Amino acid sequence: MEKREWEEKYVKPLLEKSPERKKEFKTSSGFAVDRVYTPEDIDVDYGSKLGYPGAYPFTRGVYPTMYRGRLWTMRQYAGFGTAEETNQRYRYLLEQGQTGLSVAFDLPTQIGYDSDHPMALGEVGKVGVAIDTIEDMGILFSGIPLDKVSTSMTINSTAAQILSMYIAVAEGQGVDRKILRGTVQNDMLKEYIARGTYIFPPESSLRLATDIIMFCAKEIPKWNSISISGYHMEEAGANPVQEVAFTLADGIEYVKRVIDRGMNVDDFAPRLSFFFASGNNLLEEVAKFRAARRLWARIMKERFNARNPRSMMLRFHVQTAGCTLTAQQPENNIIRVTLQALAAVLGGAQSLHTNSFDEALSLPTEKAVRIALRTQQIIAEESGVADVADPIGGAYYVEWLTDRIEEEAMKYIEKIDEMGGVIKAIESGYMQREIQKSAYEKQKAIDEGEIVVVGVNKYRMDEDIEVDILRIDKEMVQKQIDRLRRFREIRDSDAVEKALESLKKAAENPEENLMPRILEAVKAKATLGEMTDALRDVFGEYRAPQIF
Repeated sequence: MEKREWEEKYVKPLLEKSPERKKEFKTSSGFAVDRVYTPEDIDVDYGSKLGYPGAYPFTRGVYPTMYRGRLWTMRQYAGFGTAEETNQRYRYLLEQGQTGLSVAFDLPTQIGYDSDHPMALGEVGKVGVAIDTIEDMGILFSGIPLDKVSTSMTINSTAAQILSMYIAVAEGQGVDRKILRGTVQNDMLKEYIARGTYIFPPESSLRLATDIIMFCAKEIPKWNSISISGYHMEEAGANPVQEVAFTLADGIEYVKRVIDRGMNVDDFAPRLSFFFASGNNLLEEVAKFRAARRLWARIMKERFNARNPRSMMLRFHVQTAGCTLTAQQPENNIIRVTLQALAAVLGGAQSLHTNSFDEALSLPTEKAVRIALRTQQIIAEESGVADVADPIGGAYYVEWLTDRIEEEAMKYIEKIDEMGGVIKAIESGYMQREIQKSAYEKQKAIDEGEIVVVGVNKYRMDEDIEVDILRIDKEMVQKQIDRLRRFREIRDSDAVEKALESLKKAAENPEENLMPRILEAVKAKATLGEMTDALRDVFGEYRAPQIF
């Protein structure tokens, strides 16, 4: 039976009796969705477009056996208050079966201010843990053997300082830096595009980011030197196509920068990693991950002449979409997170964080974190989806979506190339405006009821929301400030000053990698704020242009 015959014989009579729910169905990227997909809708050259898991172009996964060999790393992004409180949360999560740590830092730490700086007032320990010194970092990982855990650190502008503290603490535990495993986010480009926790101008930030990539390739070979992040773009309003396109465009820029500094692509590219959000449109999210994987493989092979297959693998972490969590009927968030986590697994993620249901109200409580972790464990152990690689690959609709996302994302990348690259696109405001436009259109669709948010614009209830809320008290903040001041009092001030002057001098030389100097300053007991100020003196601070 041909599709046209099916439509005439079966669809038309039914529509005359019972029309469909909408005049037009669309994905989050705005693709019009037909009612059914057949082989006629896709052009599948199996060998060149799909292939097998673990083989180029990696559409079906980066490893041959995927989760049959080892499950994805289960992380819960956590950090609040002081290092002591966060250390307790990490120990709890590890006891509950978490397989990797993921550190959230407070805003002062992210933008290079010590906890007693006037700019830190009211923000210490609020959205993550406060880390001012190597002493704080030691407390954060007290009793946690760093040769046995994988640690992801969501830090960007001060990534070099934080990573250096981590290395120093590990070496204090007797752990060789060459066996450390984990990831430092270190993605500055997305800060200018979507997030805003930048300190230095773009060129200086890119220098620091590439310094870290090059240092890690030589000194910490098992460490992921950057996590090129689309998550924050999605949170700012980017649709799936934009998330893929702008993330990979950023990746292209980092690769170019490191090559320009003299490294062979295959000497650093295998340790590049990526970070995506997983939204509510389950099948589009699965297709997004598959499209990103195939597109990156082609970019690395064709544009950068990578020869090592690992250089072509897009390995990625996923966090469920925080922007979809609602304060109304917060228990509904458990279902949202479950669907989003399932999409990440069906899409072949290497690492996954599931949001807690109460995060629209406060920092997550232990109960909420446990439910979020159990969500991953139930998917892994009870659903059966981890028993086969790419379980919905070959589905006509999924393959159609994968092709469309790849095609449209490539159009964005080509436009950015024509503009002269990512920095030019950022400076012109192009990427920011595209995301803002998408965010506006989505919010408008929600306000008009075209997009349903259960409990918000449909199925609403009058309710008193009763959820335990985790609060950071003033005593906890004062404890952090008191420890910082004691730390400064008992250290060798001359050694600190000498290390900071050495760092400034190195920053003035664009050919020098700053990581060894920053590591020296950490070991001399300079604070995070002092090291950042030394770099501010040389690089200056960035002020974003107004973009409308």
